[in-house]
Amino acid sequence: NRSSDLLRVDLVEDLRRLNTMSVQSVNTGMMILGGGLIKHHICNANLMRNGADFSVYVNTAQEFDGSDSGARPDEAVSWGKIKTSAKPVKVYGEASIIFPLLVAETFARERQDEGKKEEAGAASK
Repeated sequence: NRSSDLLRVDLVEDLRRLNTMSVQSVNTGMMILGGGLIKHHICNANLMRNGADFSVYVNTAQEFDGSDSGARPDEAVSWGKIKTSAKPVKVYGEASIIFPLLVAETFARERQDEGKKEEAGAASK
């Protein structure tokens, strides 16, 4: 086996890539399911580019214990991790239930919009 075929875990390289992608992007958005260390690094990557343009947090964490997971989006805005022009949202709920519903609603709206366009096109003929 060549060493390039093996699984390689390199946290420093992963963080470098995350930060580089964030800084070089025209717009960024964060859909953070859960919290903790991952939330911390994703938000910090957006700090490097003066904040994310879009942000949705989905978790069950509360603010009272001071954890990163429980921090609301306005905390990230105050640090410059989310732009002040953004309209961030925090959904209090279990991510494994909420996320599939968000995705389903997104595609349902897209299908509705396509259906309305088809109806309008048929009506104009």
